[in-house]
Amino acid sequence: MPKNKKRNTPHRGGSGGSGTGAAAATAATAGGQHRNVQPFSDEDASIETMSHCSGYSDPSSFAEDGPEVLDEEGTQEDLEYKLKGFIDLTLDKSAKTRQAALEGIKNALASKMLYEFILERRMTLTDSIERCLKKGKSDEQRAAAALASVLCVQLGPGIESEEVLKTLGPVLKKIICDGTASIQARQTCATCFGVCCFIATEDITELYSTLECLESIFTKSYLKDKDTNVICSTPNTMLHISTLLAWTLLLTICPISEVKKKLEMHFHKLPSLLSSDDVNMRIAAGESLALMFELARGMESDFFYEDMDSLTQMLRALATDGNKHRAKVDKRKQRSVFRDILRAVEERDFPAETVKFGPERMYIDCWVKKHTYDTFKEVLGSGMQYHLQSNEFLRNVFELGPPVMLDAATLKTMKISRFERHLYNSAAFKARTKARSKCRDKRADVGEF
Repeated sequence: MPKNKKRNTPHRGGSGGSGTGAAAATAATAGGQHRNVQPFSDEDASIETMSHCSGYSDPSSFAEDGPEVLDEEGTQEDLEYKLKGFIDLTLDKSAKTRQAALEGIKNALASKMLYEFILERRMTLTDSIERCLKKGKSDEQRAAAALASVLCVQLGPGIESEEVLKTLGPVLKKIICDGTASIQARQTCATCFGVCCFIATEDITELYSTLECLESIFTKSYLKDKDTNVICSTPNTMLHISTLLAWTLLLTICPISEVKKKLEMHFHKLPSLLSSDDVNMRIAAGESLALMFELARGMESDFFYEDMDSLTQMLRALATDGNKHRAKVDKRKQRSVFRDILRAVEERDFPAETVKFGPERMYIDCWVKKHTYDTFKEVLGSGMQYHLQSNEFLRNVFELGPPVMLDAATLKTMKISRFERHLYNSAAFKARTKARSKCRDKRADVGEF
């Protein structure tokens, strides 16, 4: 992955000018009335001062409407002005305000490319994320880790993201391995650690260290008693799934020698996870196995797996699972996924998928590409399509070439306004209702005879 060409000197006070974001602030008094808050200078922008200014903007509102409203009605300056305020609010005394500010920044970065803006403030953002990870509770830690992932996606590979990982890596690793920390926080930190390492790491020893950290978690789910046929899920199962998926992502960028080493270690143990009573663990293990087979066959076309018969038997049973004690939704989801996994293992076949974004199309034609896409889609959410169009790093990962430049007129014709979307949904709802009514009328007529 190519390095970023820009090497700007970091400005720790990059968000210092954002203090004016509180100029329009209102804060609730004890009597429930609101009063205007006077603008404060950089010197006043301490934690104590900002805690009184937290009412000037609701960061959670940005997550719902922010990027779209600004694109349609506002300007880039409006967006940056709001983000400066959110950056200030990451120092607020209120944990809920800090969490909402982190989520607001994350949603903005997931929805729009703001490379120049965050480049000037990356040290400030990194310090805020580090502080929230160290001192925050579960929800705040999750919001901070999610923001760290999107921050690295925006920065792409290079010195800037390497410094972010160097600062946050030890903190993320500590939370992941901390048995007293919240399971949800550890999950998000595991995903974040894998994504940031995938983007930023240049030191091969750091990559291996991250793999070992993740291995130390998900291998605890391996079947230890040979007399036991089922692995019972525990409160840590979801954590083990997240660490397994992050580990699999990093395996795709390892040197061939390391991949061979990891395959030898896990090829005979990973299938035991297919007997887990948690459907998500079974699917994660199955997709990881399919990806490992793809890597192994990419290195050796005549790759031979000793326990192929027993493995294909397990995969076929999961692809046709009809156990009555399992939920119908889980069975449908499992059967669909394991039919594809069985084809991959037995026939070396992959059911190609097409992802549409703007005027472009991307073909997902292998398990490595699918797993990479699924991981970044989890991080970016609905912003994935926008980043596929505009983010050079992701376009390089998926070999899409330089971003396609479209003129304003073309973009306008491609974009559907919120009002038009509302009319379309209303018409579709009316059509469905009418169709259901006709169907009911026919049943009523039949019943009369």
